[in-house]
Amino acid sequence: MDRKNIKMVLEYDGTRYHGWQRQKNALTIQAILEEKIQVITRERVIVIASGRTDAGVHALHQVCHFLSHSNIDPESIRRGLNSLLPEDIFVRQAEQVPLEFHARYSVKSKTYEYRILNREQPDLFLRQYAWHVARKLDGAGMEACVSSLRGRHDFSSFKSSGSENLNPVRKMIRSELYESPDKELIRFVFEADGFLRHMVRNIVGTIVEVGSGRTPPNEFLKILEAKDRKRAGLKAPPQGLFLTMVRYDD
Repeated sequence: MDRKNIKMVLEYDGTRYHGWQRQKNALTIQAILEEKIQVITRERVIVIASGRTDAGVHALHQVCHFLSHSNIDPESIRRGLNSLLPEDIFVRQAEQVPLEFHARYSVKSKTYEYRILNREQPDLFLRQYAWHVARKLDGAGMEACVSSLRGRHDFSSFKSSGSENLNPVRKMIRSELYESPDKELIRFVFEADGFLRHMVRNIVGTIVEVGSGRTPPNEFLKILEAKDRKRAGLKAPPQGLFLTMVRYDD
């Protein structure tokens, strides 16, 4: 029987998972998916994602694929998976695609959103979905940082150790900041042709230091140009980060 390439679009709440990638003695998105696919197709598969999300990070539009010899159609696989998966993982779409499609290597751009709750008191129901920053942040100062990221740059200053990416140069297609009318909810949106390990969280952590007055706004561009992780700020926590879109040629 010929192999089929099945592409899926997922959303998941990453709160209780140790990220995407399968690990020994840890609950991960990849492991759960592969286990449930095996129940449906009766074959062991490897599910490859557009990129690995870290522990506690969420996805509104994660793309993955796997190769299968099963004659079960993609829509039946999708429905079957959703009947077996836990409530915090959902398969939105499933389709057969050409064998040359690769969820990771075919990516043209990815978009991440980072959310901050900026007020004195926390919100109990947002604690897993936003970073609570009690100190008032300066929106104008942070906007200046955000706008300076657009274009092609060497993002070494915002790359965590252990990154598999040897080339630290990326093109930042979108870099935007949005504030709610009451200024309490802040959203950072970043779209790039690729991201380094913890890049968004390191950028946001550094921008928050500018917004809180700990780092002068004109220092941010110097940090970017320094290509030195030691110059940047602390890494923002994972729960505020969402993978919101993955784009391909189609």
